[in-house]
Amino acid sequence: MIARLRLVFVGVALLVTTLGLLVPQALAMALGWKLANRLPMVWQRVAARIVGIRVRLAGTPSREHPLLIVSNHVSWADITVLGSVLPLSFIAKAEVRRWPVFGWLAVLQRTVFVAREARGRTGEQADAIATRLSAGDVMVLFAEGTTSDGNEVLPFKTALFGAAQASLRMSAFETVLVQPVAIAYTHAHGFPLGRSGRPLAAWPGNVALGPHLVRFVEEGAVDAIVAFGEPIRFGPTSDRKIVAKQCEDAVRRLLAQALMGKLETRPRRGHLRDGGGRNKTV
Repeated sequence: MIARLRLVFVGVALLVTTLGLLVPQALAMALGWKLANRLPMVWQRVAARIVGIRVRLAGTPSREHPLLIVSNHVSWADITVLGSVLPLSFIAKAEVRRWPVFGWLAVLQRTVFVAREARGRTGEQADAIATRLSAGDVMVLFAEGTTSDGNEVLPFKTALFGAAQASLRMSAFETVLVQPVAIAYTHAHGFPLGRSGRPLAAWPGNVALGPHLVRFVEEGAVDAIVAFGEPIRFGPTSDRKIVAKQCEDAVRRLLAQALMGKLETRPRRGHLRDGGGRNKTV
């Protein structure tokens, strides 16, 4: 009974939050205001608190732009976890746009949708991402191309790493920063999840979304770590396959350290932009 009441509370609270930010975000997107970058972060922070996700950070997001964040992908909750840390947009598979509610929210997050199976459109899709990078937007690439069980990192797909190179052609920047990031779900109600408990947070492709989302929300009080690795400079002559492998190795190492409790973490705090257009944690 308590779990069901919590589910209703979360649903109503998220609905009220969404309706409150919907018109300002739609207006900001239509008019090209910078506010359109920040309002989704506000929504994600409120959502994380309502749902019961506590986010801790290890390492620091790069202050330099253009910035492409390359992350592992564990769950639908990754969107809220990462989106609550700093203003950013995601790169998602095209079918997400057609999902009820989630697709609508993804559009408001200014997501770039790509058809991963359409190999003939890889260049076009990379250019769309590059345009956003060149404009100063921080973009997130879930390089595994699917979700995992949260205990390991799947091989990274390399095609969309070409977006970093394409952004150099579209701008005066000499390099693009590619920063590996690991997302780890470590505790529930203060107790370690462990390998067998990770399915509470992990949402691999063979698990139905609805029941998983309900169970996660009913449980609440989940701890997540976002671990930032050392940024990699991607220049005109860089090899996307080599950079992808470097990111994969870094994310795998960070995930293992986070799951074993070997990272020094801190609470997530505010995130602002300084006068030079760079990101600054406060």
